[in-house]
Amino acid sequence: MDLVDLTHPITTGMPVYPGDPEVEIAPALSAPADGVNVRAVHMGSQTGTHVDAPFHIDDGLPRLDELPLTRFLGRAVLLDARDAAPRTPLGPERLPGGLGPGTVLLIATGWSRHWGTDGYPAHPYPSPELAEAALAAGVRTVGLDTLSADRTPPPGDADFSLDTHRVLLTAHAVIVENLTNLETLLDAGGEAEVSLFPMRLRDDGAPVRAVARVR
Repeated sequence: MDLVDLTHPITTGMPVYPGDPEVEIAPALSAPADGVNVRAVHMGSQTGTHVDAPFHIDDGLPRLDELPLTRFLGRAVLLDARDAAPRTPLGPERLPGGLGPGTVLLIATGWSRHWGTDGYPAHPYPSPELAEAALAAGVRTVGLDTLSADRTPPPGDADFSLDTHRVLLTAHAVIVENLTNLETLLDAGGEAEVSLFPMRLRDDGAPVRAVARVR
């Protein structure tokens, strides 16, 4: 079996969602001066490849540390949306077969190739109707290789919505954003088990070291 890293590295100045804390990693201690190397890390809970807990959108919904660990491990079912145009919604007709309780829906748009560029926020995104259909099939974990599960508005655009977030998170599902290398799983036939365990922070979410085991 092969392991595939689905995680963007955390680095100073890396892309963040507009308005989120910028990432800064700086030396705090050094081996020559202090006997050990330690870094000071400043970042938001929604940094890089990360999970959104239901609490992310509503104080009355479960916090990250209140969710079952089964949300973060499972058989992957991939939706190949690499043909989708920028800023377009993905409809429920795109959902693949094989979904069910315990499966992890991974939406592969190929948009991770734009990571670190001005084009990264112009990603396609799952529609609320797709989210509702996935929930009806039993899915409670959805991962994407995009900045958000909803449309990311360009600067100056007031058309902001979290409709897809609300559909999924209100159902106590979790969303994993900013994945990468999903095309590797497609090229391998889509048969994989994914581990998406976040740091054990409370509240709204946390960075994830996302890994797939390909058969």
